[in-house]
Amino acid sequence: MREKNILVIDDDRIILDSLCEFLSLEGFQTNGAETLKGAMAELEKQSYSLVITDVNLPDGDGLELLNTIKKEHPQTVAIVITGYGTIESAVKAIKQGAYDYLTKPIADDELRLTVERAIKQQSLMSENLSLRLQLEQKYRLENILSQNYEMARMFARVEAVADSTVTILMTGPSGTGKSMLARAIHHRSSRRNKPFVEVSCGALPETLLESELFGHVKGAFTGAVKNKEGKFLAANGGTIFLDEIANASPALQVKLLRILEDRQFEPVGSNKTKTVDTRIITASNRNLAEEVKQGRFREDLYHRINVVTIDLPPLSERVSDVRLLAEHFLRMYCRHHNKVKLGITVEALKYLERYSWPGNIRELENVIERAVLLSEGKYIEPEDLTNPIRKQTEKKIDGPMSLKEAAAEMEESFIRQALEANHWNRQETAEALQINRTTLFKKMKRYGLYTEAERLGLT
Repeated sequence: MREKNILVIDDDRIILDSLCEFLSLEGFQTNGAETLKGAMAELEKQSYSLVITDVNLPDGDGLELLNTIKKEHPQTVAIVITGYGTIESAVKAIKQGAYDYLTKPIADDELRLTVERAIKQQSLMSENLSLRLQLEQKYRLENILSQNYEMARMFARVEAVADSTVTILMTGPSGTGKSMLARAIHHRSSRRNKPFVEVSCGALPETLLESELFGHVKGAFTGAVKNKEGKFLAANGGTIFLDEIANASPALQVKLLRILEDRQFEPVGSNKTKTVDTRIITASNRNLAEEVKQGRFREDLYHRINVVTIDLPPLSERVSDVRLLAEHFLRMYCRHHNKVKLGITVEALKYLERYSWPGNIRELENVIERAVLLSEGKYIEPEDLTNPIRKQTEKKIDGPMSLKEAAAEMEESFIRQALEANHWNRQETAEALQINRTTLFKKMKRYGLYTEAERLGLT
């Protein structure tokens, strides 16, 4: 609180100096202004935690300042003071965004208490903004790492539909990042400041899922001791993400169809219709077209949710991304667990790239976190990986190699020989190979040679 700064505005110089002196003695940094123009200039020069303004100023109405603060300085809290207080002016000030309204003469204790409360309010506003910005950073589309061509096409599709109200169906096996992508779409849209609500339709019993989504009224069923607001109302104005939608019962599918068509529903046990403005994103790791053929999923609902389809490929089809993601998770979990790891060895990366990843990105993340916690050396070695990875990869290594793998292994060997011949000098190596330094650097990163050079102290 002691680091907060306050701008005081009053055309009476005696009152202005008195307020500034009192607040300075309370430990605040204070500046003063006698006019509306002067206050505007101060707000342009620096940010303030709190503004205390008189209503009647020589060049305008102090309430005009509230509109400016609300639009241009949303993290600043305002207190209005006046010598001619009325209920009407107080109500007007509060409606225009003032935190409180005080009438002159102001007692020291009253001012102290009001300022302390206003500063606490401002701290909460700043904290909420900081958390919101952290979330936006975490779920930015740019944070979904990939060098894969199909993923690049998917990103382009996401960009095209993110700020629309169109319903999206995400497909792909579990662990491919559908939840993270749904959040990225939400934060890419104009609904970003509204709620994002995620519901796993496969995690709840059929009897509870309808209540979870649409809410219920008291007495609707045994155990319904009070009214409950459902997830659709909680997501009003924002986005709801329905994961594993193939698990919805036939009765629930009917209600979902209606809310997709009319944005209306009734809570369980109620005849009162609710209307919501909610963007709907769905996901399924099962083939919904096949579910329709088998009579387990309504065809009309399938067509309603399948307006735009985004298919996330399994990690086994994104081999070029394994190294990229593994190194990202390594950095992330080293920070999280306060560990120092210099990288992943070439041998360990080969194991990771040759594994089939049935659990997809989620499995890779878990493998790297485990390795960060349990490995004893500064580098992640093959022995730091899980048994399934080592066993499956060793079988592949012993088996026949594809043409692509053979070409990559030959290129890696050729570049290594050139580096060793030139004492790992990248400029001389690039000239010997007749490629530029940037191309050499990328290839060294791809084959883990840069990490090896770092370990040997040759970078």
